[in-house]
Amino acid sequence: MDKTIAIVTGASGGLGREFVKLLSKEKKLSEIWVVARNAQKLQQLAEEFGTKIRPIAKDLSDNVQRKELSAMIAEERAAIQYLINNAGYAKFCSYDDLSVEESINMINLNISAVVALGLYCIPYMKPGSHIINIASQASFQPLPYQNIYSSTKAFVRNYTRALNVELKDRRITATAVCPGWIDTGLYERGLIGAKKAAINFAGMVQPDVVAARAMRDARRGKDISVYGAHVKGAHFASKLLPQKVMMKLWLKQQHLK
Repeated sequence: MDKTIAIVTGASGGLGREFVKLLSKEKKLSEIWVVARNAQKLQQLAEEFGTKIRPIAKDLSDNVQRKELSAMIAEERAAIQYLINNAGYAKFCSYDDLSVEESINMINLNISAVVALGLYCIPYMKPGSHIINIASQASFQPLPYQNIYSSTKAFVRNYTRALNVELKDRRITATAVCPGWIDTGLYERGLIGAKKAAINFAGMVQPDVVAARAMRDARRGKDISVYGAHVKGAHFASKLLPQKVMMKLWLKQQHLK
């Protein structure tokens, strides 16, 4: 393991790009593997951030392509300093606005890819390595009209925090990042075709501050990273109030009932 790398999924824009920007400044990294579907945008990252960037065009909702990435990791046998599972898919709408295929695709990318990439990478991690999985404020409670998305993110949050405990003896950290609304375009895409959906994006922040906080929290060994007063308030409330009350408050906030 002469080479030390970072792997960032969903790297072509938004929050993923901000992680790549931060990692590009780390001298100890030999390469940064940037993974996303759009090969052209990945090449732009290489042009912007230099020769450390290794573009890998894969659709991680597809198990075959996940296995192809696994084979690349096994062949390279590099030490993995960071795995940042940022790739995700969102549709914010009523259950009947989603096709079965869209629903399963969301589960495959938001859950299956996160678990698979972790299992592929952990054998190549050393003490001091970090796994950063992007969950969401949506993971704090059941969310009507985001029912599948919020459920996938609840899985990511719980899975990551439990994994962090299991990896303690190896001195590898796993951090669940739980941002609120981020100005990345994810929400505009997620609302396409929705007849009934969330419309109140209060507390929206820029992706760079979320990425910076996530990296800091991961290095400090925290199992959860929560940025911003709005999200911290929601996190605190979710610990105190019954979930039925939290759902009613959500519906009222979003003018859905």
